[in-house]
Amino acid sequence: MGEIRLPEVEFTEITYSRDGWVARVTINRPEAYNAYSTRTLIELAAAFRQAAFDDEVAVIVFTGSGTNAFCTGGDVKEYESVYTKSPHDYWKYMGLFSAYIESIVKTGKPVIARLNGIVVGGGNESHLACDLSVIAEHAYVGQVGTGVGSVAAGGATQWLPIVVGDRRARWMLMLNRRIPAYQALEWGLVNEVVPSVQHDGEFIEHATPEQIKLAQKEQDGYSIDLSKLDEAVDGLCEELIDKFAECTRYTKQQANFWKDLSWYQTVGHAGEWLALHYASWEPLEGMSAFVEKRPPRYRMLREQAAFGGSSEFPWGPYMKHCPSCGAGNLPRNFEYCGQCGHALEPRES
Repeated sequence: MGEIRLPEVEFTEITYSRDGWVARVTINRPEAYNAYSTRTLIELAAAFRQAAFDDEVAVIVFTGSGTNAFCTGGDVKEYESVYTKSPHDYWKYMGLFSAYIESIVKTGKPVIARLNGIVVGGGNESHLACDLSVIAEHAYVGQVGTGVGSVAAGGATQWLPIVVGDRRARWMLMLNRRIPAYQALEWGLVNEVVPSVQHDGEFIEHATPEQIKLAQKEQDGYSIDLSKLDEAVDGLCEELIDKFAECTRYTKQQANFWKDLSWYQTVGHAGEWLALHYASWEPLEGMSAFVEKRPPRYRMLREQAAFGGSSEFPWGPYMKHCPSCGAGNLPRNFEYCGQCGHALEPRES
């Protein structure tokens, strides 16, 4: 382990293990499709720092628990309940998120993303921070920011153009379409695809979407099996262990040049903008729609902006004054004072 001792962090939302020169970091929130909470980010950063400082670790494997998801990004329920109500705190959250992403990039050791299921949002950004990625055939990759009221500026806007090219990056970022495993391989998002769908105990290569759905539901003899994913990841680990440690570390540092350049030029600005944007209507509508399991009202907000309303404030800009109690900064669409209940002047058309 060396002479440096890091402070202990209790792992409650991830698991960390070390065996045979390999450290394994696993997001353990299967009930939330391995979305990370604020607490998870703190634990993940601590785990990657621990692995980075441990001389008995040559390779790090990063994955999620279960077979449904690698990581689906930030916990939208937490965003809706905490950060839409206290937007300035999202700036602090972005500091924790940045520290987590940088803990992967700066490990000085190769990190393999074991993609065992859905890889979307911050999950895609997490795997982009890793050095190598192996994906199970039933998994897919994607971004969701513009659909839920956020911007994927935690690695996706910076790194997707480098990894897949400008046009494909915009396709993912703006349309939020799913990228199936073999398409992800073709685009260079992952290094390898392995079979993960079985029927009556036999693996199926290039399983159809229908077969994948049946396997995920464990119906009609179909099931998900991650043994070939583990074989592929373990094989990469063995290869990487038998390389010189310091040469590998500096190779990673050199290969990170464009990632570092784009990241540090943009992520601070992203944290500032996102924190401010959390005070507006878009994230409130997007996150609330997710929690309430309804379609977001995208066009309603567009209509507000186009036809004299406010797309930033649900009840209009803070511009009314109560003649009775003197309360100010009341929303333009209020008919009565929220302080004393007195009728307000009608909204000017």
